[in-house]
Amino acid sequence: MNTSNGREESREQLKPAGIVVGCVGCVIITASSVYTALKMGALPWPTIFTSITALVVLRALGRKSLNEANITQVIMSAGSMVAGGLAFTIPGIWMLGLDEQVSLPQLLAVALAGTLLGLVCTALIRRRFVEESNLEYPIGTAAAQTLLASSAGGATGKKLFGSMALAGIWCALRDVAGVIPAMIAALPIPGVNFALYNSPMLCSVGFLVGGAAVAFWFAGALIGNFGIIVGGSATGLWDVATAQGIVSSLGMGLMMGSGLGVVIKDILPKAAGYLKRGRATGTGAAQDADDKPGKLGSLSRMDAGALGLLTAAAACLACLVLGLSPIAAVVVVALAFVTTIMSAQSVGQTGIDPMEIFGLIVLLVIAAMGEHNQVKLFFVAAIIAIACGLAGDVMSDFKTGAIIGTNPRDLWRGQAIGSLLGCIVSVAVMAALLGAYGAEAFGPGKLFVSAQASVVATMVSGIPSVAGFGIGIIAGIALYCLGIPSMMLGLGIYLPFYMSLTAAVGALIKAVYDRIGARRATAADAETTHEESGIIVASGILGGESIVGVIIALVSVASGMLG
Repeated sequence: MNTSNGREESREQLKPAGIVVGCVGCVIITASSVYTALKMGALPWPTIFTSITALVVLRALGRKSLNEANITQVIMSAGSMVAGGLAFTIPGIWMLGLDEQVSLPQLLAVALAGTLLGLVCTALIRRRFVEESNLEYPIGTAAAQTLLASSAGGATGKKLFGSMALAGIWCALRDVAGVIPAMIAALPIPGVNFALYNSPMLCSVGFLVGGAAVAFWFAGALIGNFGIIVGGSATGLWDVATAQGIVSSLGMGLMMGSGLGVVIKDILPKAAGYLKRGRATGTGAAQDADDKPGKLGSLSRMDAGALGLLTAAAACLACLVLGLSPIAAVVVVALAFVTTIMSAQSVGQTGIDPMEIFGLIVLLVIAAMGEHNQVKLFFVAAIIAIACGLAGDVMSDFKTGAIIGTNPRDLWRGQAIGSLLGCIVSVAVMAALLGAYGAEAFGPGKLFVSAQASVVATMVSGIPSVAGFGIGIIAGIALYCLGIPSMMLGLGIYLPFYMSLTAAVGALIKAVYDRIGARRATAADAETTHEESGIIVASGILGGESIVGVIIALVSVASGMLG
């Protein structure tokens, strides 16, 4: 239980102004995250962007607390993970022509069930993965350093919101006015979507990810498109259609293999070691009672009861609204705890959270239990993906809080506010996009590529090349265990080439930018300022185009409703 000191600390860090700013930001960030995830097949982590935004806005209101800014950004970013979990799974239903079998209340139930499980799991695993582990959580650490180092003055705000405005205008000129083309330098290569996508947002994705990760991403694109499709069809090994099936199956296998590699290399050995230590020392859950008051790890009977009710509510939603059997619902809840641990481990080590892969793993378990209803399998994948997305995001936020001294309970409350609001916003935006563009707009090579959802759809409906998929799984596990980012390699193989090429251009811009900065830097602080400026501008560009994209879709829906 919290002491009076704990409550005083809470009042200092969780204040109405921060909650209001966080909720407004949550609506914007969640809506833009849905669009980004569907459009780009990726969801760049919003933490640094929301940290800078929260700090700038709060300081404009005369509030200078870094802890309040940290909690505010948690509220802002939590909804994006709900958006990612839905966008990476649910559109697969539309790709299979099953959109008429899904109602809006069911989508809300899926989002809420995943959110409730994510809230419970993050409360239970925070102490182990933030305080007691040596995991670095690179995104959380970077966000903390950004908050600590940034003055958040006028220059920072101008860079952030100025770049956001320019990207938004660019998006409007391309998608509304048609003044600038969507594709540049397109070439008629059979089976390969060769072009440079005129998207500042996708360039920003490459800029922010940068380095080796994008190199493997682009290498995968070259292997899949020019190695298998062009090379294989030119030598007569297979036709173009067969090659495309092999490529998609291989890419999916690599991504799933990477997720399994996390389990084999990172989770199982550490879990076994923890169990051995627990048996030897007699420590376990009871050890939490030694936590200081006000810490989230110190669960009182009231805390435990509340978490139990949230878990039961998630299970009831799965049974009563989504139609899962009681046994299946219990299995989903139990495996949610396992997969969120996997997510926390992955994010802590790499900053990457393959949330949809964890969803696929549980989907396959439920399918093996005899559940053959395709829509229900999508629901399972979405629930787990949302829970894992929240776990990964909030563990990074907890790491930020641990560095700058933010109260963990307030961070968790911020997560609850943002994720619950994100449920409503993400479902509303997805429904709006479906209404504006129709189910036929979702899938590889279409308006909304929805790469991860396509993977889920393929797993549900059948794999084009079982051999390619099997090779991908084995290779993905092996490569991950060798320290090679098989997730990025598989993503490059799977995505359309124009997306990978554009991201590679963004990474190239980052490399040139860093070299220029290194030459100009005369001191360590100058180099840091140069790097931070790049992150700020790239984050603004990403946010600007994605937000305008959502606005365009909403206007389209409104126009249709008004006739």
